[in-house]
Amino acid sequence: MTVIAACLGGLLGLAAGSFLNVVAERVPLGQPVTGRPSVCSGCGHRARVGDSLPVLSWLRLRGRCRDCGTAISARHPVVEAATAAAFAGLALLVGTTWALPGYWWAAGAAIALTLTDLDHRRIPDRILVPGIIGATVLLTLGSFADGDPWAMARAVGGGASYFGLLLLVAVAARGGFGFGDVKFAFLLGMVLAYRSWALLLVGVFGAFAVGGLASVVLLAARRVGRKDSIPFGPAMVAGAVLALAFGEAVIRWYVG
Repeated sequence: MTVIAACLGGLLGLAAGSFLNVVAERVPLGQPVTGRPSVCSGCGHRARVGDSLPVLSWLRLRGRCRDCGTAISARHPVVEAATAAAFAGLALLVGTTWALPGYWWAAGAAIALTLTDLDHRRIPDRILVPGIIGATVLLTLGSFADGDPWAMARAVGGGASYFGLLLLVAVAARGGFGFGDVKFAFLLGMVLAYRSWALLLVGVFGAFAVGGLASVVLLAARRVGRKDSIPFGPAMVAGAVLALAFGEAVIRWYVG
């Protein structure tokens, strides 16, 4: 059943990744996400139905518009493939539990927010709020269906704890963190604590470790200056991924 769930997650992730590309591109610009067809940035022609298949269409067209030859960003198939891998990986990590749709929903929101933070240094509420609400509803239903309602109570406590921690850091840093990061912490803290408090601790530590390492590398490469802001959302997501994938092993190693 776990393998079947992973295959289903991979297929669902391909479709979701295509939608997340649209969300990440349009939401920061204040554009509608639905009701507006995708068009080529070069010639303005509307994309054909057969040219909208995730990953495959980009490969078949060799990364160029069918009508004018304008290059299509490779980020589109990369995001689609990454979302498929994330959904399939979550199925393998979480297992066949009713909470799995909640993890898929949260992963979709996290991927879109990572893109907007990298592109615009923003964590838009138009993505974050539906992400939190959807994950809360699905995880709550999943916890009762799995016979473990305390998992959801722990999840809310974990989200509030991560939120509070980053809020304190943001106040102490006097602008070093945006409030979007603080609100994003609630979503990530919730999905980590749903599994265990230990995974939440690993995720928080991993976020600061990845963020610190990225800052050092960017400063050393002179890609940013000491006064430049560096998006922390991607580091938070990386910490959560590391916790879900390796958190249990890290805890066993530390305790041992």
